[in-house]
Amino acid sequence: MTIKPLQDRVVCKMTEAEETTKSGIILSGSAKEKPEVAEVVEVGPGTSDVKMEVKTGDKILISKYSGTNVKLEGTEYIIVRMEDILAVVE
Repeated sequence: MTIKPLQDRVVCKMTEAEETTKSGIILSGSAKEKPEVAEVVEVGPGTSDVKMEVKTGDKILISKYSGTNVKLEGTEYIIVRMEDILAVVE
């Protein structure tokens, strides 16, 4: 089963949170911050007002509490609007 977004929506898969800090400290589950970088899985067609500026495979930075979480066949996705995408990470 696949998810096909409509209009100006983008289906993303969140990246894993860091397990250790840069200095080597191991973080417990509650100390990890919600990751804000996601990988684009599917892109909707856009609308007459909104041009889709990302493509499948892009790494993006999204607003921290934006989107709708969806779990499909054991995998968690987040569906966001194009306006909630802050930047493309290169």
